[in-house]
Amino acid sequence: MDKNADVIANAIKGSLKIIEQDREKEIISRRFGLKGQKETLEQIGDMLSITRERVRQLEKAILIRLRVCSEEGQIPELAAAEKIIIRNLTEMGRVARVSSLADKIYDRTTTPSERAGLAFLGNISASLATVDENDNYHSAIGIAEYGDTDTIKKKIDEIVSIIKKGKKPVTIDELDEQLNYEHPSHIEAIASVSKQLATLNGLWGLAKWPTVNPKNIRDKIFVVLETKKEPMHFAEIAAAISESDFKRKNVTIQAIHNELIKDDRFVLIGRGIYALSSWGYKKGTVSDIIIDILKKANGPLTRVEIVKQVLRSRKVKETTILLNLQNKKLFKKVDKNSYTLADK
Repeated sequence: MDKNADVIANAIKGSLKIIEQDREKEIISRRFGLKGQKETLEQIGDMLSITRERVRQLEKAILIRLRVCSEEGQIPELAAAEKIIIRNLTEMGRVARVSSLADKIYDRTTTPSERAGLAFLGNISASLATVDENDNYHSAIGIAEYGDTDTIKKKIDEIVSIIKKGKKPVTIDELDEQLNYEHPSHIEAIASVSKQLATLNGLWGLAKWPTVNPKNIRDKIFVVLETKKEPMHFAEIAAAISESDFKRKNVTIQAIHNELIKDDRFVLIGRGIYALSSWGYKKGTVSDIIIDILKKANGPLTRVEIVKQVLRSRKVKETTILLNLQNKKLFKKVDKNSYTLADK
């Protein structure tokens, strides 16, 4: 074990020594998952043959007692651990998910029990504030000097509210313009605790928005095109996904092509080249595009003008456009260089 791990382990042991009754130690260990999987009030109650409510009461009383001992300096091992935790939190923006904080302190991917130990220390330290995990928040620890649990939650909710109101993903700098924080890193740290938010490519948005939290291949294709901001070949899209920061990025070129065909957000504009419909592209063949152009023109157009307009929405060769113009069922040649729609 490295030095930080030893200090954290000693602080946990020193804190548990304060608890005199073995039953109470068992409750705390099982509730936080210090020795294994975190257990519910019901599971511990069944094991100890007491009610769920009694387990809750005992847990609360034990934590209060330990926090008082912490404030009074009765847990000497805790001070060194607090120093390590606060130093790392300062570097991370004053608050962080327990999982991220633990990985930084241990300088590796930590185990559930190691993260549980950190959460336990956060709950009993007077210098730290904790956020328990639920549907809205990740388990987190913050520096108490900059806000207690309720303050952290209010800050999280404020950021979520701003993003909801804006109805589109934003950068941390854009959030910084609307908030009063000492540094943008503090905003990012607070936002990272919310389960309602997600981030991708420097943008923050609601977790349900595919632009920041793509959950399937189609959403990932959309994000790639939206980020590139120009049409791409399906093979390029597959490569971009493989090189991305997406959680699951092992996709085949064929799978990408299949999904592009199925989704109305994507428009084929050339040989294997796709664009977003939101960019103004419409589905259809080259002939369909020519028909639409001539309808809007309400009269004949020169061959040069037709080619020019088609190329605005399709990446095809000029000869392809000219070949389509030869379809006498659809188009009529007015003179040497002009065309209109065929009579019906």
